[in-house]
Amino acid sequence: MRLYFIHGGKRVWLSSMLETGGWPVILVPIAIAYYHRRKNQAPTERPTKLFFMKLPLFVASAVIGVLTGLDDYLYAYGVQRLPVSTSALIIAAQLAFTALFAFILVKQKFTSYSINAVVLLTVGAAVLGLNTSSDRPKGESNAQYMLGFVMTVAAAALYGFVLPLVELMYKKAKQNITYALVLEIQMVMSLFATIFCTVGMLVNNDFKVIPREARKFELGETTYYVVLVVSAIVWQAFFLGAIGLIFCASSLLSGIVIAVLLPVTEIFAVIFYHEKFQAEKGVSLALSLWGFVSYFYGEIKHNKQSKQEEAVKEKENNKEGCTPDVENLQTVPNP
Repeated sequence: MRLYFIHGGKRVWLSSMLETGGWPVILVPIAIAYYHRRKNQAPTERPTKLFFMKLPLFVASAVIGVLTGLDDYLYAYGVQRLPVSTSALIIAAQLAFTALFAFILVKQKFTSYSINAVVLLTVGAAVLGLNTSSDRPKGESNAQYMLGFVMTVAAAALYGFVLPLVELMYKKAKQNITYALVLEIQMVMSLFATIFCTVGMLVNNDFKVIPREARKFELGETTYYVVLVVSAIVWQAFFLGAIGLIFCASSLLSGIVIAVLLPVTEIFAVIFYHEKFQAEKGVSLALSLWGFVSYFYGEIKHNKQSKQEEAVKEKENNKEGCTPDVENLQTVPNP
């Protein structure tokens, strides 16, 4: 997305729409899954459905989709005003919001390691506020830069709310959540997020400006459209992975994995965009990495401990099964 902005792109609503505008791509795995079900279906079974989603789940997905569309706009505005490395580090604060809302909405249980990770990542993002003007892009005022900073923090908070909300929707759904249904949920969420952003594009006259902006794009008109298409596909893979992780594990783990992308983003921003890497960003990155290590170490230790406890219980159960029930033994009288 930053590539679009630094080479002449200026349409925030267009960038927002691209974050979820690739939703038709999901129709491909849905169609493949449908074909696979039909092929393996027994003749006596009822005809399989293309879509499994019921109305309550559809409505919930649509509402979350609108919230996602708003989050797309907040994030796109922040990316336009901030360097990639700065915006990425602020987004790391999303994990703190995810943890908070996961605790409130789905009663997420925390360990000392997960709490430590959340605190470190939050502090790491806050460190960026100590010197926010030194990496400000040329020609950008303090007010514009700070507004971008605030909008990015708001995007982190809102998406930190959306992830546990998706988990809550899974738990409250009155139908069995399968991977095929997760694909449908993502498609509906992305569809309504795209509609929200498309309305913004219409109000802002973005559709009229796109051809002119493409001709003036620094990397060429063809590259302009390639950037838009590739961005839409990559973003769709990101969102599908995020809600897929919630389906497989939890919203907290999804937030952790999203935050893991931070070091990669930092490295690519410095290499390809030649952005500055000040001391504040170094400290923030170190705290973030420390938080990642803390969380995953805690998870590994917790899983190991759980396996040991299960093994002990299994041994105790085996011993109890082998012990004769003395009380039920009947004495047989001698003849």
